[in-house]
Amino acid sequence: EVTHINLNDNCVEGMRHRTLPIFSVQYHPEAAPGPHDAQHHFRRFIELMQRAAAV
Repeated sequence: EVTHINLNDNCVEGMRHRTLPIFSVQYHPEAAPGPHDAQHHFRRFIELMQRAAAV
């Protein structure tokens, strides 16, 4: 499932699997524009790892 699309050229910048705990972004979420704009990506990653470790 596509989750992010580049506004300049409409290429896919992010996706996630509909049933597996997998997601990806094709940019550097930690780079810009603000210090907290990418926290949701890292929080989601940590949640997925914690769930996988509990199994």
